[in-house]
Amino acid sequence: MLDIAEELHQWIEEGRDFAVATVVDVGGSAPRGLGAALAVDRDGTAIGSVSGGCVEGAVYDLCLQALQDGTAVVQKFGYSDEDAFAVGLTCGGTIEVMVVPVRVQAPARPVLRAALQAASRGEPAALARVVRGPDGLLGAALLVRPDGTVEGGLGGAAELDRTAQAEARALLDAGRTATVEISEDGSHCPGGLTLLVEVNVPPPRMIVFGAVDFAAALVRAGKFLGYHVTVCDARPVFATRARFPEADDVVVDWPHRYLRSTPTDARTVLCVLTHDAKFDIPLLTEALRMPVAFVGAMGSRRTHADRERRLREAGLGERELSRLRSPIGLDLGARTPEETALSIAAEIVAVRHGGTGVPLTGSGTSIHHDRGEHGAARAA
Repeated sequence: MLDIAEELHQWIEEGRDFAVATVVDVGGSAPRGLGAALAVDRDGTAIGSVSGGCVEGAVYDLCLQALQDGTAVVQKFGYSDEDAFAVGLTCGGTIEVMVVPVRVQAPARPVLRAALQAASRGEPAALARVVRGPDGLLGAALLVRPDGTVEGGLGGAAELDRTAQAEARALLDAGRTATVEISEDGSHCPGGLTLLVEVNVPPPRMIVFGAVDFAAALVRAGKFLGYHVTVCDARPVFATRARFPEADDVVVDWPHRYLRSTPTDARTVLCVLTHDAKFDIPLLTEALRMPVAFVGAMGSRRTHADRERRLREAGLGERELSRLRSPIGLDLGARTPEETALSIAAEIVAVRHGGTGVPLTGSGTSIHHDRGEHGAARAA
C-alpha cells in the first residue's frame, strides 16, 4: 500500500472513502510483490496495480464491493489450466490480495493516514496489518517509527501488540517488507495470525566515483532504478553540478576519504569509474571491507589484474577480493556511455535479486528470484 502513498494520502486529506487491495502473498512467477496495491474510491477512480493487468478488473470489483458492505476480504488469484482467459494470472503464479474498506470513520484510518503521510514524505516507518486471522482483526493496523513510537493497535491482547511492534521494528531496521506469522496471544508460534509488515525506508544509495562521461549516464540509470545518486571526484573542475545535473549530490573530495565519512548500509552500491590507481586502490581497500551491497570497478582486464595485485599488496585477502565486480557490468557488447551504464545497471539488478544475467530465452531459469534486496531477505 505504501507504493501509492502520495495519492492515498491526498485521498485521506480530501476526506474520500476508498478501498485498498494489497498483495499479501505471492507464489511462482507473480508479476508484483508483497505490498503492491490498487485503491478505488466511491466515484470509481482507481490508482495503483496489484498484478500489472492480469486480475485488475476482478480486484477493482472487490474494492467496490468492500466499499458497499464495509467488510474486509482476502482473495487468491492464480492461473486457470482449464481456461487461460479466465480471471487469473496467465504468467503461472499466484497472488493473494487483501481488500480493506477505508471509510472516513474506519478505526484504522488514523493509523493509515500517519503511515501514508510518513511514506509520502520519505520518512522511515513500518506498517503492520493483520492479513490472516479472525474476521474481527482482519485489516487492523499499527505503525512503528524508528524512534520506537507506535500508533494504533491490532485490537487483541496487549502481548499481541508488543510482539507485532517488535517484529515490525526488526523489519524496519532491516529495510524489508515481509509477512510474519504469530499466534493470537502474541507468542511467536505460527498459525494464528499473519501480519504483513510494509516498510518504507529512504532510497538506497549509489555512489559513483569518478566524474567521467560514463558517470553521467550511470547517474541517469541509477535515478531510474530508484537510487539516491552521489558523484564523488577529487578534481573540482570535473565534479560540478553543471556536468551532473541529475545527481542528488556532487562531492569534491578524495574518494577513499569521502567513503570513510559518508553513511552506507547493506543496500549501498559503489561504482568506481576512475580506473586510476592513485584513486582506485585506497578507495577499493576501504570499500571491499565494508558491508555494502555491490562494489564494482571499471577498467580493462589488464587494468583489473594490476588492480588485484595492488590490492593484495595493500593487505586485502581472497574473500575481500571476491566481492569486487570487475570489469564492472554485464557483457552486452556496450560501446557508448549509455550502453555501458545499462550494462552496469543490469549487473546491479542481477546481484540485487540473485539473477544469472543469462538470456531468459531457452535458459529454463526462473524469471522472478526471491533473494531480496542485494541478496538479503526481501526489502522494500
